Amino acid sequence: MTVAFAQAACQTVEVAFIGRLGTEVLAGYALVLPLLLLMQMMSAGAMGGGVSAAIARALGAGRRDEASALVAHAGLIGIAMGLLFTLAIEGFGPAIFRAMGGSGEAVGHATVYARVLFAGSLLVWLANTLGAVLRGAGNMRLPATIMLLAWGFDAALSILLLTRTSLGIAGAAIAYVATFLLASAGMVAAILRGGAGFAPSLRVRLDLGLFGRILSVGLVASAMAAIANLTTVLVTALVSRHGSAAIAAYGVGVRLEFLMIPLAYGIGAALTALVGLRVGAGDWAGARITAWRGAAMAGAIAGAVGAAVALAPHPLARAFATDPEVRAAIGLYLVLVGPAFPGLGIGMALYFAAQGAGRMRLPFLASLVRIALAAGGGAWAGDRFGLSGLFAAVAAALVGYGAIVAASVRPSIWSARGR
Repeated sequence: MTVAFAQAACQTVEVAFIGRLGTEVLAGYALVLPLLLLMQMMSAGAMGGGVSAAIARALGAGRRDEASALVAHAGLIGIAMGLLFTLAIEGFGPAIFRAMGGSGEAVGHATVYARVLFAGSLLVWLANTLGAVLRGAGNMRLPATIMLLAWGFDAALSILLLTRTSLGIAGAAIAYVATFLLASAGMVAAILRGGAGFAPSLRVRLDLGLFGRILSVGLVASAMAAIANLTTVLVTALVSRHGSAAIAAYGVGVRLEFLMIPLAYGIGAALTALVGLRVGAGDWAGARITAWRGAAMAGAIAGAVGAAVALAPHPLARAFATDPEVRAAIGLYLVLVGPAFPGLGIGMALYFAAQGAGRMRLPFLASLVRIALAAGGGAWAGDRFGLSGLFAAVAAALVGYGAIVAASVRPSIWSARGR
């Protein structure tokens, strides 16, 4: 949770400084944001959750040699995924930004930011994958300490490059890559020194079955992360119909929404490991109790944040934008979407718990319902009620998502015979 708050604070401050570079720069950042969030969610929470779950279930069942072998398999998956992200952005980045509704200077700023940022994708994936190994083994403190130091470094370097150089938004991207270079080095050192409770062998015969242990959860979770970010992409395209000021406002507003994900992740990462250990030991009842306790915590935290921004939206809007039109749109988003944050918090926490349990069907359905309500419902409501209708549909999507994921945590599904 400390790391989650540090990440939220550092990235929020960074957005505030990016906003001072102008509306078009902020709009460019908003175009890159869904892709950045996709990489973060997939590497740390989705595929990372598959890694944590596989390690935890192996250790819970007493298979220490299997857990050791899983480390090398996880690292190879992380390296491959990192390279895939780099190639995708380099080849198709500008086209993606235009498809999202960007144009002119906003696409130019987005392209510069993305190409620098995603050049370091491999580092992001490696750091988050190895952090997932440590968490799956029950060591939360070591990867948390590494990332806490990393996010502090990121905030300081990003502000320095944004305010003291002429790099512009590229400065924030350089700081991000440098941060994960340090984080990945720290995670490698931690793993090799036995931070997971065992010293993994680097001479491991690759086993398709072990890749499957990770990918059976990680691929489904990654698809869910892609759907969640596709939702943001589609809503961004709908918002673009209302102009650059609306896009800039949504970039700020959705950043706050996605800050709930790191907060839920602070609890959820622990839930993946704890639930996985209990499931590995055959204690399904204990796994369900653990999951609901975590969901209650996440829902309460997200609800408190949502209530605060909904009741007092104007100070936050003033902190992130100088344009009165952008401020007004940010305030509208906070008032309408803020009250739905508890649904997102509960849903995300139980999504991580479901990774540990290996029960991903209903959470996957929930992600489909979310995109249908946000994009489909948003298109309908936006045409009839304007920006307020679109944001109301986004709020309904968050509530629906949380409700369906919560419905999946019951004995008929979370049991040895469940599916």
